[in-house]
Amino acid sequence: MKPRVSIIMGSLSDLPVMEKAAKIFDEFEIPFEMHAFSAHRTPEAVESLAMLAQSRGIEVIIAAAGMSAHLPGVVAALTTLPVIGVPIASSLEGVDALLSIVQMPPGIPVATVGINGAVNAAILASQIMAVNDKDLQIRLTDYKQSLKEKVIAADRELSAVKFKFKTN
Repeated sequence: MKPRVSIIMGSLSDLPVMEKAAKIFDEFEIPFEMHAFSAHRTPEAVESLAMLAQSRGIEVIIAAAGMSAHLPGVVAALTTLPVIGVPIASSLEGVDALLSIVQMPPGIPVATVGINGAVNAAILASQIMAVNDKDLQIRLTDYKQSLKEKVIAADRELSAVKFKFKTN
């Protein structure tokens, strides 16, 4: 099994957030790899991973980082693959990481999801890959239908909640 997605996080402390992306890829049956490399402490490893990703069959890279959050931008500077940045709430409630990721210079785009948005990063990566993968398109359609069904079920449960002046 060859990975189609590379998940790179700045440190192992990001795993509780990024494992949510891993669970989505498991659900969609998408092979992926996970690495913990720092743009500041292991720049050579980040460079190697980013520059060789496409030749290894990687189609999308998800890069997660907190604080100064340079990892997604550094990765994007080293590859033409789509890079999705996940700002991690580690200091300043993640706003510092968010701003570091979304403020990329022209020519070095990083698609960015919300703070701790690993699930959306995995879904976006899946949607990118689904452009040329009909089976994955079906799995995504089924997933989104299940989201709809969960909301409808929640509304039914809410109808059973009683308040003195609630009319429905």
